[in-house]
Amino acid sequence: MSPESEADTPGEAALPGTLPDALRAELVAFRRDLHMHPELGNQEFRTTAAIKERLERAGLKPRVLPIGTGLVCDIGTESGQWSGGPRMLALRADIDALPIPDTKTECAYRSQVPDRAHACGHDVHTTVVLGTGLVLAALHEQGLLPRPVRLVFQPAEEVLPGGAADAIEGGALDGVRRILAVHCDPRVDAGRIGLRVGPITSACDRLEIALNGPGGHTARPHLTTDLVTAAARVVTDVPPLVARRVDSRSGLALTWGRIESGHAPNVIPQHAELAGTVRCLDLDAWRQAPDLVMGAIDEIADLYRAKSEITYVRGVPPVVNEVTSTELLQAAMVARRGTDAVEGTEQSLGGEDFSWYLEHVPGAMARLGVRPPGERTVRDLHQGDFDVDEHAITVGVEMFTAAALIDAVQ
Repeated sequence: MSPESEADTPGEAALPGTLPDALRAELVAFRRDLHMHPELGNQEFRTTAAIKERLERAGLKPRVLPIGTGLVCDIGTESGQWSGGPRMLALRADIDALPIPDTKTECAYRSQVPDRAHACGHDVHTTVVLGTGLVLAALHEQGLLPRPVRLVFQPAEEVLPGGAADAIEGGALDGVRRILAVHCDPRVDAGRIGLRVGPITSACDRLEIALNGPGGHTARPHLTTDLVTAAARVVTDVPPLVARRVDSRSGLALTWGRIESGHAPNVIPQHAELAGTVRCLDLDAWRQAPDLVMGAIDEIADLYRAKSEITYVRGVPPVVNEVTSTELLQAAMVARRGTDAVEGTEQSLGGEDFSWYLEHVPGAMARLGVRPPGERTVRDLHQGDFDVDEHAITVGVEMFTAAALIDAVQ
């Protein structure tokens, strides 16, 4: 989509760091190149190399993470790496794509990789943080960047429990005092952001179950463990059972995505498999979730004499926006686009491993509007036809640049 949907009014503060037309066009092209070449989590070698090359061309010294994908880059330090000076503001982007096909039919930059797509906007997040780095590097050369800033390009956000842990272990938060991020939101118009103090995403875990028992002929179910019925009752009975064992305000929800069992209509199978996700709005309830969920599964499976094997994969806690960091994002957006460019947002049931950074330092995530103004159709996340109004790239870069400058004088 066109980057020229400039329907916004500049904010009151005259801060440096707006995008020149040439860089704006370059960033749109960079995003489209990423969109055409999506890579899954921990396989983002081409993406990492492209980011690294562009940062080096700007005179910066990016460092690839020890796991081989993703990188960090400091701007405004003497050696290109923090060495005990002022603690920095960090800006985080996730760089991986999804294992789904790109279904956009009339799009010159649709994915060229079968069954791979940037259907969650990580190509936009990456481009926004890259563009911010290029602008901040130019400001630093002019003596206009008062405090160092770190760029964090993180792999494997879509792979539970998320690549944030690898980035943190690789030193992404060393010398960082605050971290900010954006996530594309197709419900918000380009030129605007959504903000919320407190939880803005939910916890998300993955659940896999194997049910086993002696099968047999459907003419003699009394001699078998009826695994199809057992699996069906786990699917229908466990979610409400779990929901009744926690405070309803916690929003604990178990949703199934896969169930498989059997091969013939007259054979009761010996094995069934189920898989789904556990999502939760509340941190305390999330900590209780594994025991609650596994206990409920065992109860229902026992009723049908099925043996259960449960794999409960801990995912991510909720992203909880810290007050000062949220206010910083709001001040930056108001400075660039005015007060009308900021709107409130609800807590999402989606999970985001940005939450792991917030276990170590304060921070906040903004919802970056990517819907073309006036368009009623919402191209939802994790769908093959997802796309954005590329004006959002300019908005994100200028907001992050303003945040870095405002944070430096606070």
